[in-house]
Amino acid sequence: MELAAKILLGIVSVALILVVLLQSGKSPGLSGAIGGGAEHLMGKTKARGIDALLNKVTVVLAILFMGLTLLVGYFLK
Repeated sequence: MELAAKILLGIVSVALILVVLLQSGKSPGLSGAIGGGAEHLMGKTKARGIDALLNKVTVVLAILFMGLTLLVGYFLK
């Protein structure tokens, strides 16, 4: 059980890092000033849908991460 929790914690940790890195920043910065026309081509609703999905996945993975961390900590006491 302890080994399974550690392996699952590692998988959830890597997945959480990847999902956070896939999210777009809230402020476009310099790239938004240079390539402002790209938003018209890609569409705003598509980006909002992907961002909303990534936000929900981040919340689920964060809750799993916290729970698994507590579980592994309990096993190591």
